[in-house]
Amino acid sequence: MQSISPEESAFESPPQTFFTPWDKQYISLLKNMTMSSESSMTTSNSGLSYPSIFQLNLEIPAFFMSYRWWEDEATTVFWAFDIQEISRVIQFGLFRDENFPRTSLCARNVDTIDTFLIALSEPHEYQLLGNLSHIQRVEEILRRSSISPFQAIPWSWLPPQSSPTLDAREIAAAIEAESHFHFRQVAFEEFVRAALGYNAVFVEWFLKQHTALYIILRDYLSAYPEDIPVYTEVEKHLRSRSPFAHRALVHCLLAVRPGGNRDVSKLNTAGFEFIAGPIQALFKDQPGRLTAMLKMLSVLAIRFRRQYIHPPTMDWKTPFDTSIPFLDDYLESTSPKDLARSMRGLDEHHFAELTPKSLIAEDAVVKQLQIQWRALSTSVWECCAALPDLIPYLQECAQSLLTTRNYHSLTAIIKGLHTYSILTTRAAKTATAQGNVITLEALIPQEIVSLMSPAQNFATYRQHYQKFPGIPFLMPHIHDHKQNGESALQPVFQYLQSTQ
Repeated sequence: MQSISPEESAFESPPQTFFTPWDKQYISLLKNMTMSSESSMTTSNSGLSYPSIFQLNLEIPAFFMSYRWWEDEATTVFWAFDIQEISRVIQFGLFRDENFPRTSLCARNVDTIDTFLIALSEPHEYQLLGNLSHIQRVEEILRRSSISPFQAIPWSWLPPQSSPTLDAREIAAAIEAESHFHFRQVAFEEFVRAALGYNAVFVEWFLKQHTALYIILRDYLSAYPEDIPVYTEVEKHLRSRSPFAHRALVHCLLAVRPGGNRDVSKLNTAGFEFIAGPIQALFKDQPGRLTAMLKMLSVLAIRFRRQYIHPPTMDWKTPFDTSIPFLDDYLESTSPKDLARSMRGLDEHHFAELTPKSLIAEDAVVKQLQIQWRALSTSVWECCAALPDLIPYLQECAQSLLTTRNYHSLTAIIKGLHTYSILTTRAAKTATAQGNVITLEALIPQEIVSLMSPAQNFATYRQHYQKFPGIPFLMPHIHDHKQNGESALQPVFQYLQSTQ
């Protein structure tokens, strides 16, 4: 059997009933595109050339700042002694010289680099890492702080065999799925770099694959013009989906049938506006705060994966939400008690609109408070996942919230910490598995855990609330009201009357 090289295997087509000469031509085309870095795609054998319809600078909104403050601050961070901040600078790479982190770390003394590497390592690794040279330790720090290496995965969707039964919706869905797949390969850090005008090979590759789609479709429809009406219908289904796949098909239809596609939708907006625009706004609105900015970006990287990588469908239009009010409050606080005071002030403002009547009716005020609670608990989880060093701060804050009887924010923080402990069970040092029992890492003091046990509709909390009323955790009170009537809400009513 003839052996296949790794380069050739990377371009194997998806399984089909058979390969036509046209299919084989495009397998060859994808190989040539991958090996070429030219803006005009040309096959080496046939001499065919095609326009490059995607350019990164046109897919990113225009961005200009006369002073790139973060580049100067990055230099300061590298001469400090906080390895977590240094790691985040390496992770996002907001500088033009790609060797900047390496030269900066190599200039530090041996003991400092050793301390940095230990901080990024587990105890069982210490002995092995201790045998590395100074330069090797620097390289190991760079490796542990950087995003995963780029993998050039080529476009794999090919048009189905021409037939009278071609389904435009199915074709559009398949193209959308392929486009979303390639979007998933792009790290959030690369989108940040692209948004600020830096080199971003992940993003460039994504665009090149959609140029490949354009070439594939153009030559296919040139070979099978009877399928043009089908792909004209596909274009309509793609209008609300991937703007890159849609534009590739639009350019294809205009090329194979000039002037005959008046119904084709032409969009010239920047394809990455929804992700790059909000990122650019962050840097314009918060100058001179690189360490805080990198913490925000680390949290947003978690949100990015949750919003775009894991869901089965992709939202290509809604601007990426970069607001993290909880993290803002944390960064501006001077202590856990100060953070608890800020949260109480905000909660008192929100609960000022709550009345007994609205609580009974579960009106818009109640629903908004519940939305805020879920958003806060999710934000706490995102922050813990991105910034584990925040956990001790939150633990102290939770104690203060309990003391001041702010059960609304207290339970949201507990929920966020609990979610974090569930999703990091394998990595948690104190997590153990005994038979069929998994013990989660204890992130909250036992007295608070028992108080917030969900058993019997948070019975322990409701008993505690009757003695020590405060800003309520609404969910168990609402459930209690549904089961036992208005009398169950009397403790909450008394608190609301005392504050109005």
